[in-house]
Amino acid sequence: MSRRRQAGLAGAVAGAVALGVAAGLAAERYAIGRERLGPDADREQPFFRLPADRVRRVVADDGVPLHVEEVGPERADLTVVFCHGYTQQLAVWHFQRIALAEEAVGKLVFWDHRSHGKSGRSAAEHATIDQLGRDLKAVLDTCAPTGRIVLVGHSMGGMTIMALADHYPELFGSRVTGVALIATSTGKLASVTFGLPAAMQHVTGRLLPYLTRGMRGRPQLFEGGRRLGTDLAFVATRKAAFGVDDVNPSLVEFVEKMTADTPIDVIAEFYDTFMAHDKLAAVARLREVETLVLVGSKDVITPVSHSRTLAAALPDAQLVVVEGAGHMVQLEKAPMVTLHLRALVRRASRAAARAG
Repeated sequence: MSRRRQAGLAGAVAGAVALGVAAGLAAERYAIGRERLGPDADREQPFFRLPADRVRRVVADDGVPLHVEEVGPERADLTVVFCHGYTQQLAVWHFQRIALAEEAVGKLVFWDHRSHGKSGRSAAEHATIDQLGRDLKAVLDTCAPTGRIVLVGHSMGGMTIMALADHYPELFGSRVTGVALIATSTGKLASVTFGLPAAMQHVTGRLLPYLTRGMRGRPQLFEGGRRLGTDLAFVATRKAAFGVDDVNPSLVEFVEKMTADTPIDVIAEFYDTFMAHDKLAAVARLREVETLVLVGSKDVITPVSHSRTLAAALPDAQLVVVEGAGHMVQLEKAPMVTLHLRALVRRASRAAARAG
């Protein structure tokens, strides 16, 4: 089959899939309007507006400025560093930031990955997980030059921690004494079905490379398309990111806003690194530290099986499967996630005291 016919066939299939998805989502639009007006315990949450004790600009090794916010004392025996996920921002740790700041567990450090949030734009060739690992090292060198460190990563943030372990193994067990890997994966992301029927996996696997190339080549066209309907974006976000349909609308809108703020070509630029991501060997470095592996039972982006693979490589790690939660488990089940993070910090502190 000629390339032109292949492209035409891919376009036709893409159109058919898009029409089917749109039809299914459009059926829910009326209900969504009513839902957004209903009770919402998170409606008054100050998303994106939490105060910081210090705001820093950390420069990565290729010159990209990274936006960092610190909460707590400037110098502390313990620093907890939070790494967010793909198409998200440091604000995603909203509930954990509030709870742990109140408890004064040490210094809390939150940062936006390159090309995300308030950090600077990366060159496309540096939109890689390995580069994110080097960025995290730069953040640690500036914000936690001394003392113990606990690293918390969600999704791409967890992969960033794995990249750090791959390139800087000497940090683990000496400086880094605890790690939380939340809704993340060591690799094989090309096999994820995103909750679609198995029969669709072959189709989506062939279409995504075409779509990402289109996003890079003509981002303005795709940016216009993503603004066509906020109701459809709301439904798509709820289904992909959360485990239950009755999640508070404000949480869905919060995640939707972070995704909408991520430029379409940035979304495309990171695609290749996810397909190539394979850090299973590097996970062995984490055997030197207290490790928490946590995932929602209904996560369709980094399914439970990926966390089980992590736990199998780390026999001493604590594996927690949060029943009913989706990919954004730290928002959907915030108190439970925060509880497990507190426990991790305590375990890491005890382990460091024994080693010291």
